Amino acid sequence: MSNHDHIESHDAHAHGEGMDKKRIWSVFFILLALTALEFLIALGFVHHWGILHKGTMLNVIYIVLTLVKAFYIVAFFMHLKFEKSGFILTVGIVFLFIIYFIVLMMIEGGHLHDSFTHQPIFPHK
Repeated sequence: MSNHDHIESHDAHAHGEGMDKKRIWSVFFILLALTALEFLIALGFVHHWGILHKGTMLNVIYIVLTLVKAFYIVAFFMHLKFEKSGFILTVGIVFLFIIYFIVLMMIEGGHLHDSFTHQPIFPHK
């Protein structure tokens, strides 16, 4: 039974070393504030008051806010912040490769779309 108690105490220490109720609520309120800011920008600044206009700058603002929210979710609720640095580096590199391949596929898809619309496979004679 002492081995079971040792394993149980080790698991409790490893998984809960940084997440107490105060930290969970603080991360929750940070995510809530970021979401409220996104709604304020979308509904207030763009549609109601007309301060910001739809375009590249607005998309960049949304992407940055979404990436910050994704960081908090992955770091705290998926416990990546409390992992070893080697694992964090591995996950980060894999994530960058996935983004890189998505961008490559979008570029290649755009090229193929342009090629097929301007030079059809079966041209009309």
